[in-house]
Amino acid sequence: MQPLANLIRPKILNDFVGQEHLAGKNGYIRKLLAKKALSFPSLVFWGPPGCGKTTLARIIAKQLEVNFKEFSAVSAKKSQLQEIFARQSKDNRQANFLPQTSTRQLADKPFLVFIDEIHRFSKAQQDVLLGPVESGKIILISATTENPSFTVISPLLSRCQTLIFNPLLLTEINTIINRGLKRLNRKITPEAKKLVIQISNGDARIGLNLIEQAACFVTPSKPITQTLIEKIIASTTLRYDKTGEEHYNTISAFIKSMRASNPDAALYYLARMLKAGEDPLFIARRMVIFASEDIGLAQVAAIIIANEVFKACQIIGLPECAINLAHGVAYLALAKKDRSSYDALRAAQEDVDQFGNLPIPLHLRNPVTKLMKNIGYGKDYEMYPDKSKNLLPDRL
Repeated sequence: MQPLANLIRPKILNDFVGQEHLAGKNGYIRKLLAKKALSFPSLVFWGPPGCGKTTLARIIAKQLEVNFKEFSAVSAKKSQLQEIFARQSKDNRQANFLPQTSTRQLADKPFLVFIDEIHRFSKAQQDVLLGPVESGKIILISATTENPSFTVISPLLSRCQTLIFNPLLLTEINTIINRGLKRLNRKITPEAKKLVIQISNGDARIGLNLIEQAACFVTPSKPITQTLIEKIIASTTLRYDKTGEEHYNTISAFIKSMRASNPDAALYYLARMLKAGEDPLFIARRMVIFASEDIGLAQVAAIIIANEVFKACQIIGLPECAINLAHGVAYLALAKKDRSSYDALRAAQEDVDQFGNLPIPLHLRNPVTKLMKNIGYGKDYEMYPDKSKNLLPDRL
């Protein structure tokens, strides 16, 4: 039996839920579809899971009435793609010698290839797509949850338009959940539905899977309850890829919240990372860096506190070391900020890059031998000189 998400998947654009900027009345996809297949561009759909990327690709293929082939980058092979493109070229050549039959008409139509999770394709696999996309042999629609700037090769990305998909709104999830309940012939209490929508976190598939599982435990005459949903979810897993963009976005928000002296926001992002399974030592390392980079001389104890939090995480581990992390985060967020030592380091590094190894001033050199002393090494050196005395190479 098909999953509920597939059973209620919309077949036409008017039934599609969400992404108003793309599929709505004045959406970009609607405007593109009005031009039909010959001018339809290759696209990259970038957005979180369960927000309609695959569904919209299938609707586009159906409305354009084109040849359609769908791949998942998890299982697709380079040879499969090459075989499809070679067969298409052969069909087109043969169709040139045929009368206007259905075979000829089918061969003349554009070929739309949909590749889900294209970020899992290697560079070599993505290279195979370049020629067919460039020549117009195929319309490529690819979907990814990762930033395509980092996961799709530049030549392919430059030949496609990137469209951003947003997490579904609460009202949109509600609409989809209602469709699922109707298909299952089940009812749900308001409290249970609210929980399902909240747990979905913008991903319709999560909500549909929850009510599909819950439907197995109740009859049509009894509603799905909050208690039943809570038993099914047991523990919520947040969407968080420790090697993907969500990882970097979250740690960035964490650091910037401490920098803005907002402990509540910093603690929120800390809790999110820990809930999603982030390594506490990774978080603690970032706090040690922050203590010198952003607090520095304003509150010199910050580096000590951050190092002690790091040691506590090493010794204690989760779940208890979350308390130590929270202590450190609150301290760093509330501490005064001073980036002067960090800025000075960056300025010095720029000078090194610009001027290279300039000669050390003679008075700063150590006169190890008599000859060195005779030529001026260490001359007029003062252990605690006036600040105005030049200690830098002359060319600075």
